[in-house]
Amino acid sequence: MIELLVVLTLLVVLATMGLTQYRNSVVFTRESVLKEDLFRMRDAIDQYYADKGQYPSTLDALVSEGYMRKIPEDPFTKSNTTWQTIPAEPDPNNPTAESGVFDVKSGADGTSIDGGKYSEW
Repeated sequence: MIELLVVLTLLVVLATMGLTQYRNSVVFTRESVLKEDLFRMRDAIDQYYADKGQYPSTLDALVSEGYMRKIPEDPFTKSNTTWQTIPAEPDPNNPTAESGVFDVKSGADGTSIDGGKYSEW
């Protein structure tokens, strides 16, 4: 009977370790997807600016102009509408012109594995 309890205890410990490792790998994968999505959107914003000489008015302009197929879904918020856009500095030559989207960040509130906030990436 004692041998059975020892074996069951070992199985529970191993299962707990495996579950923890699985959860960490899921979070790591989501973080990797978030980094890639941010890189792609920022690259599309830069390409738009290089082609048109101005920043896009919204992220949807990147899709409508053909720079992206669609706005990606934030892997943590599970929505493509939670992206936080950072406006560009106003043009000193034309202060009344629309500034456009200079940068984009995640709308997720969480903290990454390395300790940084997702909204600061």
